Amino acid sequence: MTRAFSAVPFTGTSEQEIQLKKVMEELMEVPGALMPALQRAQDIYGYLPYEVMEMISKEMGFPMSEIYGVATFYSQFSLSPKGRFQLGICLGTACYVKGAGDIFDKFSLRLGIKGGECSPDSKYSLVATRCIGCCGLAPVATVNEEVYGKLTVDDVDKILATYNSMD
Repeated sequence: MTRAFSAVPFTGTSEQEIQLKKVMEELMEVPGALMPALQRAQDIYGYLPYEVMEMISKEMGFPMSEIYGVATFYSQFSLSPKGRFQLGICLGTACYVKGAGDIFDKFSLRLGIKGGECSPDSKYSLVATRCIGCCGLAPVATVNEEVYGKLTVDDVDKILATYNSMD
């Protein structure tokens, strides 16, 4: 199994590991415990790093292939941490036909990350979304809960400048 889950190094704390071990002890004898174990692990760490899945595998006896299969099948799970600023670029039909793909590509280029990844400084994460219900504002992007509409590729640097100034 490759360890190329995230460009951001794992920074779990001993407190988080203690929490995870307690969860695993609680669920050890529960039938179908993998899903709840992964859900609770993600609640503790914010995502499912390789190291956490490996702990679950060793402690609970699930093969890594099964853990990885579940973690990648269900959209509720993330193998990468989320940035402080979560950028979502709508690639639904209305947005896509109005240039959202190019906007997504420019965000990716400027941040040096691909969709689903987090920047090494944990400031930004980038995801492609489906329709968010703002078709009249297409193309649309969100940064956390803020919605930006009628975007062009020229707006990317302006949006990033706004958040780069927030340290």
